[in-house]
Amino acid sequence: MLAGRGRGGHRRLVRLRGNSPLRRMDARVKVALTLLISAAAMLPLPRLLIFAAGFVAFMAHARLLSEIAYQVRRLAWMLLALFALDWAFIGLDFAVLITFRIMLVVSSSTLLLATTTSEEFRRALLALGVPYRYAFVLSLAFQSIPLMSAELRNIREAQQARGALPQRQGWRQWLAQSWDMIALAVPAVVLTTRRAWALTEAAHARGLDTPHRTFARPRGIRWHDWALVAVTMGSMIALMYYH
Repeated sequence: MLAGRGRGGHRRLVRLRGNSPLRRMDARVKVALTLLISAAAMLPLPRLLIFAAGFVAFMAHARLLSEIAYQVRRLAWMLLALFALDWAFIGLDFAVLITFRIMLVVSSSTLLLATTTSEEFRRALLALGVPYRYAFVLSLAFQSIPLMSAELRNIREAQQARGALPQRQGWRQWLAQSWDMIALAVPAVVLTTRRAWALTEAAHARGLDTPHRTFARPRGIRWHDWALVAVTMGSMIALMYYH
């Protein structure tokens, strides 16, 4: 994960938080928690708020609130625009519901991304019975998220050094910024395609399709990890059927 931080703001996508208690948890448990929390986003608004309050308390214990707050801030303009459109065309209750659902899904994915490496994610998928080819592709996509962010930043800095993309500040420059993103997309697609071909050739050269592949067995899931999954599922079911 990208861990660098620029002066005056973040320059990372998701930072691996080694001080979080969830860092030592089995990746299979974190995948299950992420799916359960994402499913809980479909609760009605009053029950969703209750679940979100418990989730925030749990994230505070896991020392991930700052990371989640950063990820939500990155989506602030999109959330505000979506909230305004939903309020204008449907209603205030629906706008609040959709906004909270998106924030909860983003937060649940941060739980996994900020505490799991791509290798741990791949082993978790293999332990869950996912075929190696698909586990490899998913873990590669998991790892490519920060790499693509770094690629875009490097392209922008290179073009700014040539005077192609001047610094633009303020919301009034949004149209010019959108054209800048188009200028960034073309070299980013080319470089990403080259990287994908190189990774594919390297994977096949190292025996991606070998039928006699062996894997390192993950450690067993501890009882309190199972208890955490059970509590999360029980809370979601109780709120679903609560009247």
